[in-house]
Amino acid sequence: MGAFEFKSWIAAARPKTLTASISPVLVAWALAYSAGTLKWIPAILCLSVAFFAQIAANFVNDYFDFKKGADTSERLGQPRAVASGWITPEAMLRGALITLGVACLCGCGLLFFSDWWLIFVGITIAIGVIAYSAGPYPLAYHGWGDICVLVFYGVVPLCFTYYVCAGEFTLTVFLLSLVMGFLSTNILVVNNYRDFQQDKAAGKHTSIVIFGLKFGRILYLVNAIFAVIFAYPVYGHRSMGIWFMFVVFLLIELFTWKDLSRLHGSELNRTLEITARNVLLFAMLLVFVLLKK
Repeated sequence: MGAFEFKSWIAAARPKTLTASISPVLVAWALAYSAGTLKWIPAILCLSVAFFAQIAANFVNDYFDFKKGADTSERLGQPRAVASGWITPEAMLRGALITLGVACLCGCGLLFFSDWWLIFVGITIAIGVIAYSAGPYPLAYHGWGDICVLVFYGVVPLCFTYYVCAGEFTLTVFLLSLVMGFLSTNILVVNNYRDFQQDKAAGKHTSIVIFGLKFGRILYLVNAIFAVIFAYPVYGHRSMGIWFMFVVFLLIELFTWKDLSRLHGSELNRTLEITARNVLLFAMLLVFVLLKK
């Protein structure tokens, strides 16, 4: 594999958005550690599943968006590997299946540390990776993308990572899974807001194509506010200094949200990157507070 091809695969993995899969697992680790139940080998396996599943989803999306005409030379976002001719469609499809296979192997490793029925969670994740962009009813093309992100980049990785370590679910764990899901959904909101015209022309009915640009701006704001509110069990009983850090984060989110009103097209690429950074930033804040005695 040449240097250019290697860089093309790295670009296709969309590394700047991988915070969406890593962040909820890190929060689950902190929750388990604070409860005295963190198990490092299954915890790392959970991170591997989430990480490789997102890369596989990105590869599948790259392939099928090209096939369906959603990615063209007029794309406003970062260039896609298949549409740009960097990677052939056949190679991208193979790469997606191999990466998904790695995620599945890591998931099978978890069966040695937890309940057998988790295999059905793994199957659901694998189906979700493919069904998001492929099949007779691709979820991203019918307005279900936001729900998929909330579930697969919030609820599933955080709740089940914690379950593998602690053997239980709790209300706090569920609330924090929604927190990370809300913030990760905003990555998709910016992406779909930027691509509104192209998606509409290609027949890709994202929630923003269905409900309009104003809906996208409102959704981003609501997700940001709900994320801070739902994290209350973490900071509610803490000092004013901890409260202040959560207020500062909300202000950062509000400044990022303003970009949706004042920027357009490719200008929003930077906003998408900042939104992805904010996901990791909030995860690190939660980890800090959870580990603080």
